[in-house]
Amino acid sequence: MLPGCNSNIAPGNDREAQIDAAPTPAPVMGAAEALSGIAIEAVQPETMTDADIAALGGLEGRCAIRLTEVSEPSFLYRPRGSGAIKLNGKLIELSAAGGRRFVDGGLNVQLRPVEGEGNAGLPEHEMIVMLPGAQDELGFRGYRQCIGTAEEGE
Repeated sequence: MLPGCNSNIAPGNDREAQIDAAPTPAPVMGAAEALSGIAIEAVQPETMTDADIAALGGLEGRCAIRLTEVSEPSFLYRPRGSGAIKLNGKLIELSAAGGRRFVDGGLNVQLRPVEGEGNAGLPEHEMIVMLPGAQDELGFRGYRQCIGTAEEGE
């Protein structure tokens, strides 16, 4: 009889291994609630997880602002429709205010095209975030990618 014959240490045979639970999406709430009681000066846009994107309805028919060409989105929007950003671990949906501007509860996000494109051919974009009660706006330069929208070719 071989000692330890019931202990198979080959990859994939670990009986004690734990599989991480599927990620849960961040809660969706209004800007006033999501940013209540925090130091506004420390808030920065966060990248969305696949669970966050699914909770918002997916990428189809939307444009994403990515801070790098390979990162997950930091802002999603529907052309001539609403947008969403992740701040303080919360997903905040914003209403369209015209001219690629989105608002909710004193939070404003303005998108602007910039001359140039990345190595993967994505057009460069600026995302200006104006937090409620903050003295300064936050500016970010990234890339726009649209999936199944009229803005794809812009």
